[in-house]
Amino acid sequence: MLKYYFIFIFFILFSNTQASNKNKIIENLQNTKNLSFKFEQNINGKVENGNCIIQYPKKIYCKYIKNNKILVSNGKSLVIKTRTSFYRYPLKKTPLNLILDKNFLIKKIGDLKEQILDKTYINFEIVENDNEINIFFDDQTFNLIGWQTKDVYQNINVTYLYSIQINQKVDKDLFKLPKQN
Repeated sequence: MLKYYFIFIFFILFSNTQASNKNKIIENLQNTKNLSFKFEQNINGKVENGNCIIQYPKKIYCKYIKNNKILVSNGKSLVIKTRTSFYRYPLKKTPLNLILDKNFLIKKIGDLKEQILDKTYINFEIVENDNEINIFFDDQTFNLIGWQTKDVYQNINVTYLYSIQINQKVDKDLFKLPKQN
């Protein structure tokens, strides 16, 4: 009988920890208007670094360090521009449409089971509209710290965020889509 009592207590504590993590992540997202961060992105072994700003809902501006590439979303379209190329996609056809929608994330996180990875990352797997997204949060700060997706060409894209700052002053003109050269 004592054995079952300990199992019951362990189950209650474990369930409360998961609920507590979800609640803290949801509360953190609800209070976040924007995120500024440095990133490391690995697409099929090709690693790139840069700086980004996410402005909820659905806006992002990223500047890559080495190749002068920028990625911009105004909430409807996504543009990737380099010195020699220009790509424009409807945002709704990319996984970023879901990642940049904090209300969507809050709803999904409330419904999903979390996984703890390496005792430091909280992971949620989201499957929606032919997109499979693994989204990661820090288990201490409950900040968004990365995601894993497949891009429009079915390349695996892993993005890790660091040096995260929340609710900084952001120039709204930053999210204007660049013109094609």
